[in-house]
Amino acid sequence: MIFEDLVEFKKDLKNLLKKYRTLNDDLDIVKKVLEVTPDERSPFSFRIDNLGLRTCIIKVKKIACKALKGRGVNSGLRLIYAHFQEEEKIIFIELYHKSDKENEDKQRILTNFN
Repeated sequence: MIFEDLVEFKKDLKNLLKKYRTLNDDLDIVKKVLEVTPDERSPFSFRIDNLGLRTCIIKVKKIACKALKGRGVNSGLRLIYAHFQEEEKIIFIELYHKSDKENEDKQRILTNFN
């Protein structure tokens, strides 16, 4: 599986690393899971279908973050990615904490994948 990041995702990650220092390690674990099961898996993740794109966009709701002790997978972090099944590629689109932002940036998704 090939993993790529949008420039905007890298900025999101850089900002969140100031608060959550273990985030790079936590994302490495997420990548290992996605290599095995890249599709959505309820209740941990779901497909965002209402955008009219041919690309599969998935939102992960349950990410374990070591910096948020005692929260486990209920850390509140959200990860949005595009899964290209035929190319075996995942592009990370957005990373945010649910207290900072309510929903994914649909404009970012449409701009990059339309």
